[in-house]
Amino acid sequence: MIRELKGWHVLSGFVGAFGIIITVNLTLAYNAVATFPGLEVRNSYVASQSFDVDRAAQESLGWNVSAEVTEDTLRLFVHQAGQAIAPTVEEATFGRATSVAADQKPDFVFDGAAFVAPVTAGPGNWNLRVKLRAPDGTLFQQRVIVTHVAS
Repeated sequence: MIRELKGWHVLSGFVGAFGIIITVNLTLAYNAVATFPGLEVRNSYVASQSFDVDRAAQESLGWNVSAEVTEDTLRLFVHQAGQAIAPTVEEATFGRATSVAADQKPDFVFDGAAFVAPVTAGPGNWNLRVKLRAPDGTLFQQRVIVTHVAS
């Protein structure tokens, strides 16, 4: 038996297909806005006016900064001429690259080789946004990609 294709069949197919498309688009738009971590700076033009000077001052320090996490311990290494140094940690935020929901403010303690702090970190991409102050007053700020070390 052959069934006849009627107008309401075609209409329901179109409504169903476009309903799915619109629902998916609205869901993606909501999640894009809800998970936006925010602005890096309030006014990018003002920040750009001192960028070259700040970068030159930061590079003149000659610091090599890296970070790693093992299970629940975050280690921040700051080296100058191959030697571990302990500048003042003004601000540090440990979190995911794309969301601020899991951000943590580590409480660093210098152990002679690195700054160490307890954190909660699962698998995936983690960053450490850090602001350090040199003894001469120079501000060093960097986003460090955190390496996971197997325990």
